[in-house]
This record gives sequence, C-alpha cells and structure tokens, in this order.
Amino acid sequence: MRIVQINKFYAPVVGGVEKHLQILAEGLKDKAEVTVVTSNTGLKTHYDESDHLKVIKLPSLGTLFSAPLCISLIFLLRKMNADVLHFHFPYPIASIGYLLTRPKGKVVITFHNAIVRQRVLGKLLRPIETLFLKKADVIIAASPQIIENSEILRRFKRKCRVIPHGIDISKFESAKDSEAVREIKLKYSNRIVLFVGRLVYYKGVEYLIKAMRHVNASLLLIGDGNLRNRLEKLTKNLKLDDKVHFLGEVTDEELPRYYHSCDVFVLPSVSPAEGFGLVQIEAQACGKPVISTALPTGVPFVNLHNRTGLIVPPKNSEALAEAINKLLNSSPLRNKYEVEALKRARYFRAELMVKRVFRLYEELMNNQK
Repeated sequence: MRIVQINKFYAPVVGGVEKHLQILAEGLKDKAEVTVVTSNTGLKTHYDESDHLKVIKLPSLGTLFSAPLCISLIFLLRKMNADVLHFHFPYPIASIGYLLTRPKGKVVITFHNAIVRQRVLGKLLRPIETLFLKKADVIIAASPQIIENSEILRRFKRKCRVIPHGIDISKFESAKDSEAVREIKLKYSNRIVLFVGRLVYYKGVEYLIKAMRHVNASLLLIGDGNLRNRLEKLTKNLKLDDKVHFLGEVTDEELPRYYHSCDVFVLPSVSPAEGFGLVQIEAQACGKPVISTALPTGVPFVNLHNRTGLIVPPKNSEALAEAINKLLNSSPLRNKYEVEALKRARYFRAELMVKRVFRLYEELMNNQK
C-alpha cells in the first residue's frame, strides 16, 4: 500500500501536529510504503529516505498566516500516484492543491483544528475547506469533542471517525528514579510546576506566570517561541525571576527527566488552536497530575477532571493558582491522580493509534474492490 502523508511541517520542527505525524509515519513504515510531503524552511527541495520512510520537504516562499507558501505542492499533487492521501488539516495550500488537481487515491483528512486566529482568512477559505472535507472519504478526529464542537465538522459527522493520538509511552516511563531527576529537584526546589510547549499566543503561558504570584513553588517553562521576550519581561515586572525559569528547548532524552521531577503539569491553553495537547499524555505517562483548561477540543478528553487532574476555565490566573495549590498541598490527591494518569496514558499508546489508522486504510482499500 502506498501512503502519502501531507502536512505543513515535519520534524525537527517543534509542534503537536508535527510530533503526531512523525509518530504516525514511523509507525506505518513497516506496514506500507510511506512518503511524507511537507515544506522546507528555504527555497530548496530536500529529500530524505531511511528505514522505508521517505520525506520530501518542498521549497517555501515564506509563511502567510502561519502556513507555508508551498506552491510546488500543487504540481507534486498533480503527479501523485498513491493508494491513500492523508492530509493534516488545516493546510490551505494542500486543500486548494487537491481540489485543483484531484490526484488518484483515497482521501483521509485528520482534522486537528479549524483556522482560529485568522478570522478573515477563515471566512475566505471556508467554502474551499468545506468542499475539501466533502471530497474526503474519511475524516479523523482525535476526540469526540472536536466533532461535537466544530460547526464545519458536524456537517460531515457521518464520515468522521474518532482515533485518539498516541505517543510512545515507554520513552517516558524509564527516567523515574534517575540521578538526573534528583539533580533537577535539588536545583529548583522540592515543589515544581512544569509547562512544556511553544511560547505562542494560544498556549496561555502569561496566565500561568501570573498564577505563580500565589503559588509557593518553582515554575519550569520548557520550549521556545515568539512570545519568549514578552513573557520574560512579564516575569521580571511581576518580580517572579526567582520562581519562573525559562529553560528553552531540551532534548528528547532530557524531557522525561523534567516530567518526573515535577509535582504538577500545567497546560494553560486559551484557544481552540490547542486541538489535543499531546504533552498531557507525556505527563500522564510519568504519573503526573495535569491541570488543563476547559476548551471545546480534545484537551479535556485527555485530562479527565477529578480523575487524572483538574480542569479550569481558560484565561483565569486565579483558577490556575487555586488548582495548582490544591494539588501541591495534598499528596494523597496527587497520588490518587497518579494512578489514574498512568492508566489513562496507556489508552493513548502509539501502537494502538497506528493500528487503528492502518485498519482504516485497509477498510478504504477493501471497499473499492
């Protein structure tokens, strides 16, 4: 079976969708012939092929509204010869390219989120995106909430399938008792609050920083982004330099150590652009309670309120502080959530996700015979 995965970016670009796509592509490569088509950050085409996985990064003229201007994708789609074309939505140039070229192959679309911030662009593209979704054979959503709360997806509910995203949880289970974890605890404090993600608008990190005015603990922020300077200034203005620590990017090897060193993990996202929150599963795989926000997406699907952690209203520093203190001040409650978090993480194993997606491909291929 020839499968082509199409998305805006691919690893090593940091992002939840990019991480999901990498896990999916690497999981499928032993079952089928897999090609990932994405954009490069420059004006050259880059090819990489190893272990039965081909990655084509097409030249980009830059970005417009957070999406690469990858015009050559349209021409590549015209020549595409695949059994399954799996698009990761939203990617406007891919939607337009498919409608213009209509390449052969079954069409699968994973609906990660709608175009949220660029409202004018969203309205202009709505007819195109609606037609594109109409042409899909199957639409994958990572949670029931994504379908229920999306105006555009509800129109295509009959062709939607829920397949939760997954991660390799074994990577996060092994670092629990390492010397590196003890060193992190000694360096920052015995009470650690952790955030992992890009420092961009929809992550809501400013509300988490403000919440730390009322929390006696250290906050470790792992990740980078265009808001870092602004968030560092906010930290300084609030005189929280001794509590809030910007660590930037860390390696895949180092990341589990930080999860294991923390007492509470917080994902304070403020926008439906946060479609799922894979980092919640990473924290759960390390047995950590999660505090997240009540978004109309897959975020509350991963973190179950009063079972694996707490859910608070978005854009509410006071509610975040109250939830953090509730968990920090009660080890029995944290221990209770730890047990449930470990159970919940196993539901999101990468091998289950890959198996479900590949089974879907097989159904589509069998139906055309």
